[in-house]
Amino acid sequence: MVSESAAENALVAILGQHLAELRRAKGLTQEQVAHAAGVSRQYYQLLESGLRARNPREPANPSFQVLVAVSEAIGTPLPAVLDEVYERNAS
Repeated sequence: MVSESAAENALVAILGQHLAELRRAKGLTQEQVAHAAGVSRQYYQLLESGLRARNPREPANPSFQVLVAVSEAIGTPLPAVLDEVYERNAS
C-alpha cells in the first residue's frame, strides 16, 4: 500500500469540505450529487469526509474521472474546485 503524506491527507480533507460547501450552496443532497456523478451515495459521503474507507480510516483518493463527474454534478468547473482547495491549503 502507498503511504500518503501529511500534505495529501490535508488536501483530501480540504477537498471534501469544499465539495460539501459547494453542494449545500447549490441546495443539493449527497444522493443527488452521487446519482448525477454516477457513484454511490456512500462513496460520495466518504469523499466529502475525506475518506476512502471508514475502517480503516484511509484518506480519499478519487480518480480524475470521479472528480470531473462530481464537479459537473455540482455545477462548478473542476479547475475552480481545485484552485480553491490549493488556496485553502496555502493559508
